[in-house]
Amino acid sequence: MENKRTYKDVPASVLWQLKKGDPRAFDTLYHTYKGRLYGNLLKMVKSGEIAKELLQEVFVRVWQKRHKIDPEKPVRAYLFRIAGNMAIDFFRKVARDRKLQAELTAAASAHYTHIEEELYHKDTVEYLDLAIENLPSKRRRIFQLVKLEGKTYEEVGKMLDISTSTVNDHIVKATRTVREYLVLKGDLAGVFIALLLSDL
Repeated sequence: MENKRTYKDVPASVLWQLKKGDPRAFDTLYHTYKGRLYGNLLKMVKSGEIAKELLQEVFVRVWQKRHKIDPEKPVRAYLFRIAGNMAIDFFRKVARDRKLQAELTAAASAHYTHIEEELYHKDTVEYLDLAIENLPSKRRRIFQLVKLEGKTYEEVGKMLDISTSTVNDHIVKATRTVREYLVLKGDLAGVFIALLLSDL
């Protein structure tokens, strides 16, 4: 019974108090969601220390932006979206910092045997394929032509009789969708691939 109470979502009344700056409401929100958010972050970054740091940053952001919370909407989705964005920002930083790359790789390798790494790679490929497959048909086609086949925006525009700005719009939206899907799946390698596909 205790676990069920721990994982019950907070009522709207708590969120209204949080918007007003009530620290007790913030404390309720923190203790209700910290476990789930930490677990999700840990799946993504594969480092307990980094996951804890990101978790703290998530709730600092929540407190700073508490006026943006809509008590009539599920706060869980809001929190996980912030956590996902924090993870993306973290991976962007990793992509620019070789020392951090090495630390993250070492942390990730401590979680997996060689066999598990093979399965992990297989999951990454499957997640990426699913993310692309779930795109609207036209957007999927444009994404595949540009990102997977290496065609230019101009070439794709001529092939499909659309402007290069339309191609760019589809690529931006498709890449964001793919990246968000991989983040939700907690797929570390997949997020790196998504960042590369974003030309970061």
